[in-house]
Amino acid sequence: MTFDYAPAPESRSVVDIAPSYGLFIDGEFVDPIDGATFKTVNPATEEALAEVTEAGPLDVDRAVRAARTAYRTTWSRMPGSERAKYLYRIARLIQERSRELAVLETLDNGKPIRESRDVDIPLAAAHFFYHAGWADKLEYAGYGTRAYGVAGQVIPWNFPLLMLAWKIAPALACGNTVVLKPAETTPLTALAFADICRQADLPPGVVNIVTGDGATGRALVEHPDVDKVAFTGSTEVGRQIQRAVAGTRKGLTLELGGKAANIVFDDAPLDEAVEGVVNGIFFNQGHVCCAGSRLLVQESVADEVLDALKRRLSTLRLGDPLDKNTDVGAINSAEQRARIEELVRAGDDEGAERWSAACALPERGWWFPPTVFTGVTQAHRIAREEIFGPVLAVLTFRTPDEAVEKANNTPFGLSAGVWSEKGSRTLWMASRLRAGVIWANTFNRFDPAAPFGGYKESGFGREGGRQGLAAYLRTEG
Repeated sequence: MTFDYAPAPESRSVVDIAPSYGLFIDGEFVDPIDGATFKTVNPATEEALAEVTEAGPLDVDRAVRAARTAYRTTWSRMPGSERAKYLYRIARLIQERSRELAVLETLDNGKPIRESRDVDIPLAAAHFFYHAGWADKLEYAGYGTRAYGVAGQVIPWNFPLLMLAWKIAPALACGNTVVLKPAETTPLTALAFADICRQADLPPGVVNIVTGDGATGRALVEHPDVDKVAFTGSTEVGRQIQRAVAGTRKGLTLELGGKAANIVFDDAPLDEAVEGVVNGIFFNQGHVCCAGSRLLVQESVADEVLDALKRRLSTLRLGDPLDKNTDVGAINSAEQRARIEELVRAGDDEGAERWSAACALPERGWWFPPTVFTGVTQAHRIAREEIFGPVLAVLTFRTPDEAVEKANNTPFGLSAGVWSEKGSRTLWMASRLRAGVIWANTFNRFDPAAPFGGYKESGFGREGGRQGLAAYLRTEG
């Protein structure tokens, strides 16, 4: 049975995108000293949304100096209870402007409005609320109370405002000041957040936002007056940052790539498991570092699970991200789509069997249909490399030991999911899986109070929870 849905588009009129944006430094939007400009583009239509500044080294230096001055004169001298008031105010402003921020995120990123509205923006506000509660209680966290100073933070394009909240909220709660660089393809919600900082009367220089590409991020990471570096992004860039920081006294946390296994046992509630598999890999077009991009399913139920999975995928709606009926939005950039296409071709060439539901792709924008590969082995590139797109590789196993062996046979270690009605089996698996986050009978569940982070090539350090405070506090004497 098929259903036709009338379009239910969210209005663009709730956002007011300026023709051009400067840099947010010392509490004001300023013109660059040595920077150029670039356009940020709607990936669903290829429409240019705004012209954004590409900060050069002198601009980064100006932002770091503003953050240092604010740290010394204002923020580090302020009691935690006063810092908390600013974080609470920011959280409430995010809530008040949630519709505007959700539409802006969808326009700039390409993700469905339902996800921006129901996941990204509420979680961003929740992180500020949560960390506001810690600001005057740091002595109870167990990591000391001494802030690093100036934090240089570089975030990716897949969850622009949420990743900003993950970075800025704990940094400010612990008494640090911030220079943040958003991804060059998704700067608009970070620039809207700059306006929120002004609305909240945050002291000038506490938060500074410099836009640009990798060169801007490199200038920030390598700046000698940055005390702490936090990065979320690709493993390769993470390696470069670790080399740049080595031998310095800078603190460093890295949240990098993943190749998570979603493991379905024969006693699992299969309908729920299929929903979890779909959520695990097709949420946010698969642009998730902890995406369940490998499905490990027990042989005895493999055919049943695959049939149900294909039926479910046939109901997903791909199209206008602003339409509230849309399940799968646009790929964030032409470069990312090319990367997905390259790895999909590798799956074809290596003999895996590809299946995609019948899906009409829009003529403009960057799109890729939800895709499933079966007949996959551990040697296939699609089983080893992070695709970062709506592509699922399916492998089978016979015993729990084999499931653990296959799940851990990866250079990554960010997340995993276990589907079973036996609590003892779930606990046994969790004790053996080398992953920082393990979900039981669910996937992609996030909470500010729960620490998030990985092992091996998925990075180190934790974000969120009490443990996440350690990233922004010096523990030495």
